[in-house]
Amino acid sequence: MPTPKYHAIASDLSQTILTGQLAAGDKLPPHRVLAKRLGVTTGTVSRAYASLERRGLATARVGDGTYVRHLNAATNQDGSTNANAPIDLAYNVAVPNDESVALLGVFDQLRQDPNRLAELLLYQPETGVKRHRMIGADWLRTFGTSGDWNRVMVTHGAQHALAGVLRTIARPGDTLLTESLTYPGLLSLARSLRLQVIGVAMDDEGLQPDALDRAAQTFQGKLLFCSPTLHNPTTSTMSSARREAIAAVVQRRNLLLMEDVVHAAVLANPPPAISTLLPNHSFLMASMSKVFAPGLRVGFLEASPAWLDKVAASIRADCWMVAPLMPEIATQWLANGEAQRLIGLQRAHIAERQQLAHRILSGLGYRWRPDHPHLWLPLPEIWTSSSFAAALRQVGVLVRTADQFVAGRTPAPRAIRISLNSAGTLDQLTQGLTKVLALLASRDSGTLPH
Repeated sequence: MPTPKYHAIASDLSQTILTGQLAAGDKLPPHRVLAKRLGVTTGTVSRAYASLERRGLATARVGDGTYVRHLNAATNQDGSTNANAPIDLAYNVAVPNDESVALLGVFDQLRQDPNRLAELLLYQPETGVKRHRMIGADWLRTFGTSGDWNRVMVTHGAQHALAGVLRTIARPGDTLLTESLTYPGLLSLARSLRLQVIGVAMDDEGLQPDALDRAAQTFQGKLLFCSPTLHNPTTSTMSSARREAIAAVVQRRNLLLMEDVVHAAVLANPPPAISTLLPNHSFLMASMSKVFAPGLRVGFLEASPAWLDKVAASIRADCWMVAPLMPEIATQWLANGEAQRLIGLQRAHIAERQQLAHRILSGLGYRWRPDHPHLWLPLPEIWTSSSFAAALRQVGVLVRTADQFVAGRTPAPRAIRISLNSAGTLDQLTQGLTKVLALLASRDSGTLPH
């Protein structure tokens, strides 16, 4: 008996989701569009999408469409525990610490200061409350900045800052240069703004200056995005000499630099940002999402005051202002030392999980850096990153594939990113890493693990 058409469509879409070609949050094509493309009825597509929902791979939003689900969900929609949830080694998230207790402390302070609480409920300048900007500027000194609050504005995280900057400085068709493997959030924004993304060659330190120089000249690029410290996903970190060489190219080719230091925020003494060498041609984007709870959407953007005014106009058009309550939380934590304590706890968690990974994966030749929650694992030639991730999914483990980070038409390397923070417990992390090791060994011996 032939396989029903909807079943075949659902199977193809499932494979696309499980191999990471469709990421969590991506919207599936409308029923009519996909039906016309495949030459089937809309009812067939509806049954295929319903099958994806039953498998826990997609979710329908009434009046909005069908979206890929976050596959790391450990709870069902009714709040009950999902015992069959896969072990998540994919999601890029901070380990929960004492944030909820620290949050109650902020609320206690606000309860004792009703005037300040009332102020937080009013309209604010697009660049943020001055007090928040001053504390944020002081925190950015960690990355070698001047600490001038007039150069800093508050954002709802680094993604919000990046969106505001790109909407300000880029136009459809512009060329955006970035590492050959780069932040997926940048790629999503570039697609929505219809920018041409060009991946620039990397080595063990990250972006290569000569390759950047050639790309800027060849493609007449004016925009550069890079992560020079604790790069996601490769973990690379640039030396001082490399940072100076990149800054020289930026100046020579008159580029505008967007520098991501989100992961560098976990370091006690991060290297100076490239932006400090280019104060009038750069945007430094920092966030607290990878060192505190990701729901605390607070970031700081540093740039010349002239550029900040232009970005503020874009933010005003998007959402009028950054809601001040969450920056108030971050500001109090930075001012009273709670932020430093929480970041220290985050480093301790990462170190503990790295030690566990070193014990289990010793000898596999993965890349890592102290205080970084990611491992970059090259795969043997018998595997592609997609086939390895799909095989891991079959045994209940999620990872990120290299092709999810590929910029432009850069060929995807045979590698996966393993996130150590995303497993809920050390036992889950142990089980997940053990299955990674077993899968690599089993393919050589011809038997898949169970």
